[in-house]
Amino acid sequence: MRDAFVTSTEEVLADPRTTVVLADISADAFEPAAARYPDRVVNVGIREQLMVGVAGGLALTGQRPIVHSYAPFLVERAYEQIKLDLDHQGVGAVLVGIGGSYDRAAAGRTHLGPADVALIDTLHGWTVHVPGHPDEVRPLLRDVVCGQDSAYLRLSIRTNSQAYPEAGDLRVVRDAGPGAPLLVAVGPVLDAALAATADRAVTVAYTHRPRPFDTAGLRALAGTEVILVEPYLAGTSTRVVSEALADRPHRLLALGVGREDLRRYGSAEDHERWHGLDVAGLRRSVDTFLT
Repeated sequence: MRDAFVTSTEEVLADPRTTVVLADISADAFEPAAARYPDRVVNVGIREQLMVGVAGGLALTGQRPIVHSYAPFLVERAYEQIKLDLDHQGVGAVLVGIGGSYDRAAAGRTHLGPADVALIDTLHGWTVHVPGHPDEVRPLLRDVVCGQDSAYLRLSIRTNSQAYPEAGDLRVVRDAGPGAPLLVAVGPVLDAALAATADRAVTVAYTHRPRPFDTAGLRALAGTEVILVEPYLAGTSTRVVSEALADRPHRLLALGVGREDLRRYGSAEDHERWHGLDVAGLRRSVDTFLT
């Protein structure tokens, strides 16, 4: 996904309204673009708060900044600048985070960022895209760069086998019929969710756009049981789902990255298993919920 992002960004830099702001991360990948557009690929060094502040200043001049780093550096470390230099100033930017929740688990806790989408969700009016395949990155990036409001594009090394680059409304991938429990998979957890429910009567729907959430699609598909599987902090979207179904009796299971600090390194696959987001873990959780 990072490669797709770099290539796509080089394309959108043809628009003189765009500027890429970096804090060393991926600077080498953007060297060809920097040589071609030296005034519009800006590397501020390892200063993530400054990176977002610079983006806010550029946005005030009419530029459409694209701000990029690892998710915990981009969203957690620079959250105050996102809140003040973008939101409070009333300007928009495109934030592009890599690393997902635990993609760089071998680098330790500093590189784990499962709370990023939850933090962005404390702000108003943001679009959040969580692509599940590299082929979804280019159209999503072009779409948000052409907009005016702020957007967060969350990239990962985790990927589904098939891309769904269409709009982010809920897309039914497996239909179990009327009244069946509904599982909503966000981004790169779709394949595991499909495998976990392969022989269960569960309708599976996919989205790469958790914000704004497709509440109309949810209401059209949901019966009594709703299962939400997100590749970041568990429960991040429960508020949205519960509000959308507030006038209906329903049961909601929210699966994602747990809040406990595991204090472990390991691989992304290890953390996926420890948080119950692998096929076996999802199957256990779904079966327990439905019985």
